[in-house]
Amino acid sequence: MSFLLDTNICSAHLKHPGAVAHRMLQHSGRIFISSIVLGELLTWAYRRSDPAPLVRQIKQELLADVTVLNYDHSCAERFGQLRGSLLQRGVSVSPVDLMIASVALTHDLVLVTHNIRDFSSIPDLHLEDWLSS
Repeated sequence: MSFLLDTNICSAHLKHPGAVAHRMLQHSGRIFISSIVLGELLTWAYRRSDPAPLVRQIKQELLADVTVLNYDHSCAERFGQLRGSLLQRGVSVSPVDLMIASVALTHDLVLVTHNIRDFSSIPDLHLEDWLSS
């Protein structure tokens, strides 16, 4: 089983390395983030008055432990199918969350998030919360 980390799991790992360190070691080599999550993390860094330390931490610590998956045509196709289906049923999901979920579904990964509720309406998406378990 392989895993796609949501932004909140990555930020928890960067703020408090012990929060998910055992899971990172346990699943080493099978942990991914999407380019969307990387963008969100870098936004978090560049909003600071001095972004350099956090940018360095993201690049040297986090990216050393994960593989980045690009949001590509297959992910966009999955996103369109999912969003269309959900909107037909009257279900609204944040487009960014749905893009992240699309990466997980396209690559058959378990999405690791602390916001289980935000993703619970997405069909066939497998979820875990490494901060609660």
